[in-house]
Amino acid sequence: MTLCWSLDKLGPMTRAVEDAMLVLHAISGPDPGDLSSVSSRLDFDAAAPVDGLRVGYFPAWMKENPATDVDRAALETVRKLGMVPTEVHLPDWPYDSMQLILFAEGAAAFEELTLSGGLRQLKAQVPDAWPNLFRQARFLSAVDFVQADRMRRKVAQEMARIFTEVDLLLVPSLRDEMLTITNFTGHPSLTLRAGFVEVAEARSDWAPDPEHPLPKFSPPRRVPHGVTLIGRLFDEGTIGRAGLALEREWKVTGERPPGF
Repeated sequence: MTLCWSLDKLGPMTRAVEDAMLVLHAISGPDPGDLSSVSSRLDFDAAAPVDGLRVGYFPAWMKENPATDVDRAALETVRKLGMVPTEVHLPDWPYDSMQLILFAEGAAAFEELTLSGGLRQLKAQVPDAWPNLFRQARFLSAVDFVQADRMRRKVAQEMARIFTEVDLLLVPSLRDEMLTITNFTGHPSLTLRAGFVEVAEARSDWAPDPEHPLPKFSPPRRVPHGVTLIGRLFDEGTIGRAGLALEREWKVTGERPPGF
């Protein structure tokens, strides 16, 4: 569904990297009905070598939660395939401040539902759920929005700087800073299964509800764990090529629960 005009994006959800690139090829390109689309093409060669590609990573992030041994092993696989792990760094900025843009645009998109009282019909009403975010966003000032947009430009420039040093990034999929950054800069990403971890509790990134705690598992459940590759703007082909090579090395795509 539409949520936020300057942040909404779409992409395929598939079982394997090759399938994702096939779907991406079908949906890529300009849309005459969308004024924000640009003339671009998917440049992807599955047979091109990956050796020599510079893969950026954030050293501290690989040592901290939510990174796991699967993430750290992925970095070793990068080296094994002839790609070049390269340390990169970002300024210690309040990246979450950009969320004001998302909240304001989302509140504008759902203004009619808010003013009509329709938000009361939505099930999730905890503080961080969308209904309350839409209500709260009506109290943001124009100054708040402009300052957040200025921050967005600075972050985009930092990402452009990083991609003069590397060809792609490898990051833990659940690292909040990079989820926020790429949501606002639009850099393409590819998340793929890299291994498995055991979890003792279900996980949710959004709107925890104290009255309905997340289920716990005993014994812990073995679940897939993914890593994320991030590429330059309009360079999905490079992350697709690297992702395909990594996926072939990991050989985990064939492991699925019965019936899936």
